[in-house]
Amino acid sequence: MDAKRQDKALARQALARQALERDRRRWPREAHPYNEAAPSLAPALEPLPFSTLELAPEDQFVAWQAHMAPLVEIKLPDDKSLDDGFPADHTAWNLGGMLIVQQRAPAHSYMRSAAKLRSSSIDHWYIALPHTGRSWTEVDRRVAENQPGKLEIRSLGYPFRGRATESQSLFLYLPRDLFADAAATLDAKNNSILSGNFANLLLDYLNSIEARLCSLTADDLPRIVHATRSMIIACLSPPAEHAAATEQLVSVALMERARRYVHNNLDAAHLTPDSMCRALGVSRSRLYQLFEPSGGVLHYIQSRRLLAAHVALSDPADSRRIVNIAEAVGFSSAAHFSRAFSKEFGYSPREVRSSVVLPRPAHSVSHAGHEEASSFEHWLKALGS
Repeated sequence: MDAKRQDKALARQALARQALERDRRRWPREAHPYNEAAPSLAPALEPLPFSTLELAPEDQFVAWQAHMAPLVEIKLPDDKSLDDGFPADHTAWNLGGMLIVQQRAPAHSYMRSAAKLRSSSIDHWYIALPHTGRSWTEVDRRVAENQPGKLEIRSLGYPFRGRATESQSLFLYLPRDLFADAAATLDAKNNSILSGNFANLLLDYLNSIEARLCSLTADDLPRIVHATRSMIIACLSPPAEHAAATEQLVSVALMERARRYVHNNLDAAHLTPDSMCRALGVSRSRLYQLFEPSGGVLHYIQSRRLLAAHVALSDPADSRRIVNIAEAVGFSSAAHFSRAFSKEFGYSPREVRSSVVLPRPAHSVSHAGHEEASSFEHWLKALGS
């Protein structure tokens, strides 16, 4: 009897399993509701790598120079030569409103000269976080020394020079317009080492972002950019008792407003000191005082117009005639434009258009390496646009 009861129990279990299987098949084979969000959970970032490691030692440094040319001019230490090699790598991540770069490089010196600024439209802010090594950077005779565990902020819109030991670092590139409402605060802290509790929190935050770059989703990116911006401003905001800096901040803020006004009205015939005074609500004497370090109001306006023309002439996708580009940036005379352009840059508009000037170094990397260098330069130029 026990054997019969056991057989019947097993039969009932088998029937129950068959019924459950039939019920399961009746349900539509649709994704679980939670899976609807799965596409947005996929990693959103594709790294852009560049490395000199696969090149011959004598070609490595020249390749690195070419890759970094949009930002700075690189030189070897005095005791090094091309034959010593320059094993370096550089991985960029584009978060849309911010670029993150992981970089390893041997000792070198670097400079962003006034001449490079005149021919470059890149004026972003950048923050450096060395994981190893040290650096010393000079702006207006003031040197900022950086080391692991510290954060350094600097503008690519000002000349600087410096040197670094062999290092591994994280860099953030952020468009100037991202801080339009806090430009005075940032300009007052150019070439500074950040300190305090907020700086420590930002350091920890950026280290955690770096560790998760491969897994960030599209939904994460704008939130990360916004959070990074807010934390940087919190690091730099002066305490209320620092009233002595108020006048400097007001001047810097006014200069930022003036800069944006010039940028937005380059093609306007009415872009004059008088129109700027009316737009900014300042006197002529205050305006002239503001632009005195830049060589005067008219000199600044012409320099910005010439730089805009240089950018257009350097763009292979811009097929406009040179005279049309000159008119578009506010020059009514083609001859005047050509003379002013040649005086500003040391070469003619026609030479830029024909790509005679500013050649890449004779030594070149592979085709893929060249494309990566161009893509990183494109990322920098497109940042914030």
